[in-house]
Amino acid sequence: MDSVSFSIWFLIGAILVFFMQCGFAMVECGFTRAKNAGNIIMKNLMDFCIGAVVFIFLGYGLLVNPHVAGGFIGPPTLGMFGAGFDGFDWSSFVFQLVFCATCATIVSGAMAERTKYSAYCIYSGIISLCIYPIEAGWAWGDGGWLANLGFIDFAGSCVIHMVGGISGLIGAILLGPRIGKYGKDGNSRAILGHNIPIAALGTFILWFCW
Repeated sequence: MDSVSFSIWFLIGAILVFFMQCGFAMVECGFTRAKNAGNIIMKNLMDFCIGAVVFIFLGYGLLVNPHVAGGFIGPPTLGMFGAGFDGFDWSSFVFQLVFCATCATIVSGAMAERTKYSAYCIYSGIISLCIYPIEAGWAWGDGGWLANLGFIDFAGSCVIHMVGGISGLIGAILLGPRIGKYGKDGNSRAILGHNIPIAALGTFILWFCW
C-alpha cells in the first residue's frame, strides 16, 4: 500500500472513530434523566473541543516523538506549526486526536449526573493533555517501552478502552452513587433513562463504527 492510500485509509478510520462521539453522546443522553441531557451532551462536546486544543500543543508530541527515559515519554514539540508543515503526518495526527477524544468520552458515562460541568472540563483537559498521550506512547510511540517489549494493542482495547474504563471506575468510586439511588434502608432504587430509543440508536452507531 503506497503512502497516499495508507493516509486515506487512516483518515477513513479516523472519521468512523470521530462519529463514535455521536454514539457515545446518544447512549449517555438516553440513559440519563431528561433534566441532565443538556449537561451530558455538552460534556461530550467539550471532550473534543478542549481535548483538541491541548493535544495539539502538548499531547501529540508526547505520544509520537522519539521516546526517552527508557521509553517512558516523547519530548513535546510543535512540529505541526513548522514552516510549511514539511513532513508532518496529518493523517496520523487526526487519527490519534479522535482516539484521544474517545478515551476521554468513555469516562463521562461512568460519572453521569453527578459531576460539575467545570470539574469535568478540567478532567477532560488533563486526560487529553498528558494521560492518554503518555500511556498511548508506550504502545504506539517511537521507542515506547511497551512497544520495545513487543506489545501489540488491538484496536485500542488497552490504550483507549482499558484506560478510559479505569479512569471512569476511579471517578465513580470517588463520586459515589447518584443522589436518590439508595434509600435510607439501603435498598437500591431504579433511576431510569428518559429516552431508551435514542440510547439504542447510539449503541448501534458505536457497533457500526467500531
